[in-house]
Parts: sequence; C-alpha cells; structure tokens
Amino acid sequence: MKNISGSASCETCSNQSNNIFRHLTRDELEKISLEKNCEPYKKGSVIYHEGYRITGCYCVNDGIIKIYKTGIDGKEQIINFAKKCDIIGFRSVLSGEVACTTAKVIEDSHLCYIPGETLIQLVKQNGEFSMDLMQLACKELGEANAYITDIAQKTVRERLAEVILLLKNNFQLDNEQFLQITLTREELANIVGTATESVIRLLSEFKSDKLIELHGRRIKIIDVKGLKKAGNIF
Repeated sequence: MKNISGSASCETCSNQSNNIFRHLTRDELEKISLEKNCEPYKKGSVIYHEGYRITGCYCVNDGIIKIYKTGIDGKEQIINFAKKCDIIGFRSVLSGEVACTTAKVIEDSHLCYIPGETLIQLVKQNGEFSMDLMQLACKELGEANAYITDIAQKTVRERLAEVILLLKNNFQLDNEQFLQITLTREELANIVGTATESVIRLLSEFKSDKLIELHGRRIKIIDVKGLKKAGNIF
C-alpha cells in the first residue's frame, strides 16, 4: 500500500531541520515518495526482530518505537527510542548484516518503509545525505559508549536520574511538566539496566525528595537541578 491517507509527504518531513532527509533534492524526495510503503502499526506490534535480515529501513511518521536487545534470560535491554522523523534499521541495510536490535511499537504509530535499494542509491548519489547518515550512526555509537561507561561507573540511582532527564530532552514536557512519553516501571528498569523493584523504590525516593511527582505511569518533573545532582551530571 503506497502513501496511505494521512501520511506526511517526504517533502513536508524534510522541511524539519533535524530530519535526515533534509538535504535530498526534490527529485530524490519524489523518488522516496513513490517507492516507500506507509502503514499504521498498533501498540505492541514488532517492526523487526534482532537476528533477522531486514530489506529496508523505516522512517517514523508519528508515534514512538522502542529499540532493544534481548538477553539470554529473555530480559529486554532498551537501547533507544524512535519518534517522529527518526529513521531506524538503516545500519543493518548499509552493513548487509542481520538486525542487531528489535523494534517494537509502544505508542500507535505510522511508519514509512523505504526499500534498501532506494536507501543505498541515495547514499551513493547524495554526499550530504551520506554524511548525515554517517553522523547519525556516530551519534548512536557515542550514546552506546556513554551508556557502557554509566553502567560501569554510576550507581543505579544516578542512572535513573540521568534516564529521566534524557527522556525530558528527547520527548520534552507538556504544559503541566509531565514527560511526554509514558513507560512502565519495567521499561524504565530495562533502560537503566536494573531490576523493576529497584526502579520502583528509587522513584519513591525521588518523589520524597521532591524531584518528581508520580501519577500512575506518568512522571512530572519538579526539580531539574536536583535530578542533575542526583544523576551526577555537570
């Protein structure tokens, strides 16, 4: 199904300054629009599985996708989240390797599938687009290295405070200062790399310290400076 009703055109998306396709020409954007396949995905849908070969990448039109790896005990380790205008799966396409992560919908989404052949052709013919993809891959690698360092050197309390601030930076706050992403306690634990019980206890501590407020799964940020101090962030 090509260009489902309600999906944003590639040209519209490319007008956003942080979009990976912002340096494509009008003809190249038209090529993607003709060859992409846009579909809705319900919460809980798996876009692709780690260990499987994928034949194209996905651009998020709207919604939120979690990217994670699965441990030998079946426990998820959340690596990242993808939101509107983010692209996922491109590294596996360019490297020719199987997917090293799983992508799962946590908020109803629309995604545009771009065939691998189309992506590779654009990489070969548009230097600025190639550089943007390279910079994105380097950014993700840098974030992975920072996470490894945090796991080795920071306490669970520090990591949870840092995760809350990262979610704030990535998804922003609404008018009432709530994070604009809602995660289960287990999902928070899977980002931090700890047990769910530890996250529940630490969130209660943060609440007692008047750093946050808890309303079910929703987190309201009260004291950014206090969270930075708790996360040992300078």
